[in-house]
Amino acid sequence: MHITLLQTDIAWEDKQENLRRLRLNLEKLQGETNLVVLPETFATGFSMNTNKLAEPAGGGSTIGLVQQYASKYGIALAGSLIVSHQGSFRNRFFFLTPEGEATYYDKHHLFRMGNENLHFTPGTERPIIHYREFRILPQVCYDLRFPVWSRNVGCEYDLIIYVACWPTSRRHVWDTLLQARAIENQCYVCGVNRIGIDGNNIHYNGGSVVYSPKGERLTTIPDGHEGTFTIRLDIESLRVFRQHFPVWQDADTFTLGLD
Repeated sequence: MHITLLQTDIAWEDKQENLRRLRLNLEKLQGETNLVVLPETFATGFSMNTNKLAEPAGGGSTIGLVQQYASKYGIALAGSLIVSHQGSFRNRFFFLTPEGEATYYDKHHLFRMGNENLHFTPGTERPIIHYREFRILPQVCYDLRFPVWSRNVGCEYDLIIYVACWPTSRRHVWDTLLQARAIENQCYVCGVNRIGIDGNNIHYNGGSVVYSPKGERLTTIPDGHEGTFTIRLDIESLRVFRQHFPVWQDADTFTLGLD
């Protein structure tokens, strides 16, 4: 499977401009990749202005247009959006395929230092996405700090995707934990982060990257630069590695509590 990282600045609370930029990038990528991964809250930036920015979970204009893009350009798209759901707001990861299939994941760990916990409701479900030959675990930004939530019990997935708005001031943590998640879960890890300065004067310098199941950095986009990079992920080499070095068979068992 070919996966593309899209590292970009985000126009603050400007959906039309961010969707225009996405369309221009997809025009260039048509026929070159199977999946494009966008940063967290790619259409608005990491804003707490939920009353203004949230769209209906059942099908707002932004998600509808992104689905049209997926179909038109023949590329699956992953990222996150602010949505309203049953009287609350969610930071919702989306995975949309060209065939019209949609899978969603609501961010479980809300970033209290940015007051996200005061504006959003956490999700409690952890879906596994099946796309082409890969099983994919969706995660959003702050989820990266909590390894139990992403634990790969019995090798139930092959790739973790983290979409993020991760500030420059904590960049070392981003780099370190993405690599750790790949090693401990014997899986590919893709992390896509934004660049630029948001409406709260928070700086971001990117660090979008793909790690191998051995923790090797397979590709990255230069810090502070907008751009895309496409890489092929090999499912067979992952299966061979897990068979020859079956660390996962000795993992501790546990029960995940959500109370």
